Amino acid sequence: MTTTISAAAILLDMDGTLVDSSAVVERVWTDWAAEHALDPAEVMKVIHGRQGHASMAILLPGRAVEENLVDNRTMLERETAETEGVVAIAGAVGLMQALADLPHALVTSASLPLATARMAAAGLTTPPVVVTAESVTASKPDPEGFLAAAEALGVPARDCVVFEDSEAGITAAHCAGMRVIGVGPLAGPHGADHLVHDLAAVRVAADGDTLTITLE
Repeated sequence: MTTTISAAAILLDMDGTLVDSSAVVERVWTDWAAEHALDPAEVMKVIHGRQGHASMAILLPGRAVEENLVDNRTMLERETAETEGVVAIAGAVGLMQALADLPHALVTSASLPLATARMAAAGLTTPPVVVTAESVTASKPDPEGFLAAAEALGVPARDCVVFEDSEAGITAAHCAGMRVIGVGPLAGPHGADHLVHDLAAVRVAADGDTLTITLE
């Protein structure tokens, strides 16, 4: 079955949507879980789509914010340095090439150095418009990042389509008034408007100011 969607701009999450960084993320967060006597499996259920310190606040609710921020900086440095196992999601290279001259943005909970390192490791071009952890005051599921990207592109939020994989990201996009294409199996239970197994099922073409997204 083929689905066609019209939009003025496309906003893309990074981890789990464009880039498979699960190998690195699991190594780093498993080590952190062990340090704090937490079940790594339970930790992994919380962290997707959020900034690290926001995940820590959920996992260790009585812990001082300052401690979370220190841990977050340390983990970001490690994740930025460790790119072994970081690869592009199927179809991501072709999609980013198709979007090269079209309105699009990266909206990620990663820091700018981490996003730059992972996009490069996966062989993907970083868009001119990037909203990272440094760009916002609130992490997904807050809609701030997506709204900032729409504003930077000069496009109404309602005319943006978001590609996301996590519950936090899908919630953030919907709170911003945007439609969501869920990417991968993790997106299934979280209420995305459309679902694709990966980005190989996505085609984008432009007709004037309108982008046509075809899901196969």
